[in-house]
Amino acid sequence: MIITVTLNAAIDKTLAVPNFRLGRRHRSVEQTSMAGGKGVNVARALKVLGQPVIATGVSGGPTGTRIIEQLTDEAILNDFVRIREESRTSTAVVDPTTGEQTEINERGPTVSPAELELFVDKLLYLAKGAGMCVFSGSLPRGVDAELYSHLIGELKSMGVAVVLDSEGEPLRIGTRAEPTIISPNELEAEELVGHEFADDEDRVTGVHEMVELGAQEAIMTLRTGCLALLGDEHERTLVSARLDPDEPVSKVGSGDAFLAGYVAARYTGRPPEDCVRFAVACGAESTKHFGAGVLDPREAERLAGEVEVSHLLATARK
Repeated sequence: MIITVTLNAAIDKTLAVPNFRLGRRHRSVEQTSMAGGKGVNVARALKVLGQPVIATGVSGGPTGTRIIEQLTDEAILNDFVRIREESRTSTAVVDPTTGEQTEINERGPTVSPAELELFVDKLLYLAKGAGMCVFSGSLPRGVDAELYSHLIGELKSMGVAVVLDSEGEPLRIGTRAEPTIISPNELEAEELVGHEFADDEDRVTGVHEMVELGAQEAIMTLRTGCLALLGDEHERTLVSARLDPDEPVSKVGSGDAFLAGYVAARYTGRPPEDCVRFAVACGAESTKHFGAGVLDPREAERLAGEVEVSHLLATARK
């Protein structure tokens, strides 16, 4: 079983608005509303990819009820802790004429210590039957930035492989807890290591620095693929994977589809190169659909054959 954790779950609205301009009145030509938040998006993609997954986290108010109902309607197994404050709504505006997207994310609810304790108890119970756990997204108000770090330590002691996809302090502190995999985008990686990447050499340095900070493996997602340092302290391989993108319908949630592809391949025991290849294909395929975490698995498998994978470096330690 794979667990996905979403502590800032949301109802995600995506609107297609041609020639979008600030300060003007517009009408959307297409729209969708679905349960969201990064971990929920990952769970949706994992479900489509045929993997055993359960989505957990916290949800509150009528919006939280809609989140749970929509996950249930999609046949995504879920077990959320209900909280007092209202879950958030997030809105993404996609301009199909330019491909640009604008996202507006509401502040999440405040989670009380008692509510958080209930969630932690639930997660540790679910982890008894899990092989992997994915922590995705930001932390709600009232939750200490060290929470991911604490939970990573607890789950690793239970033999669960842990994936962390966050940003800012939760990512920085969580990386110190030595998760199995971290998967920031380029901007998040720059913030994590404390410097900008001017070129490919800087990016290579960056993924090595992420491992030095504590992660066993580091995957940096890029516009056309990823750069990944895979393996363990005995042997590591630096892999670059890219796929020339088609004209996207929407890029919303493509990073979550990428991560789901990697986790699905890793969970089923595929070789590291195949995991990265499939991840890039899933991320690219998802941009052809309107809605986060939506993809066609057969098309993703076809695209995987077009992903260019290069082994840049291998290092070994005794």
